[in-house]
Amino acid sequence: MTTIAGLRAAITGLIGLAATEEEVLLASAPDGDDGSPDRWAAVPLIAHNAEFRQQQVIRLDAVRGGGTPPDFAEIDHRSAETYQRYRTTAAEAIRASRQSASQLIDGLRAVSDDDLSGGSRHPWLRGRQLWLQVAVRGFWHPAGHIGDYHVARGHPDRAVALHSHALATARYLNVPGAALGMAAYSLACAQARADASADAIGTLTEAIGLNPDLRVNARRDPDLSALRDGGHLDALLAAGPAASGLR
Repeated sequence: MTTIAGLRAAITGLIGLAATEEEVLLASAPDGDDGSPDRWAAVPLIAHNAEFRQQQVIRLDAVRGGGTPPDFAEIDHRSAETYQRYRTTAAEAIRASRQSASQLIDGLRAVSDDDLSGGSRHPWLRGRQLWLQVAVRGFWHPAGHIGDYHVARGHPDRAVALHSHALATARYLNVPGAALGMAAYSLACAQARADASADAIGTLTEAIGLNPDLRVNARRDPDLSALRDGGHLDALLAAGPAASGLR
């Protein structure tokens, strides 16, 4: 069983991995790519990821202070207004990326063991564990967007490579099953979009075995539409709790 110290170390590693991938993305992105709400460019994508991490920093601050964090609105990623809000300079985007990742790691270190692992201590968590929410916003969400960036530019192989590396890193860090399942799920989505259906089914089976709540995402995730339309997911999704999605 993973100790709390080991849990902190593992999630710290995942946050660092996603932040490093943002650095790599910005360094390799072509100049003059303004993108669009349907095809996000690197700078607004990184700015969005940074804001999402910063929201989790606010949540951790509230936990340490014994308060309740604000509710954050859902983001419509295809909204032109939303996309325009994240249009900034490359320098500002990477500054926000580094700052939010650093502050999230610091916040993760500062919260108590009981707060980190106890899902019933704070009603606003709705029974979810705080550490897993940190992993979602610090790792799963940003890595997913970076993979989407590569797929949108006709490089699904890069998305597969990215998520294969992330899954291998998660194994190396010995992250708990729920977070390891998220890494495997992201790889399955990338494999499905790369027309590697057999690989995707195998990886998705592992992901749901590690984190059964991912069934909810799989039922509605457009990345898995080819598997769903082909009837490959029926047996895999037939059972399981109707839990809320991970945020």
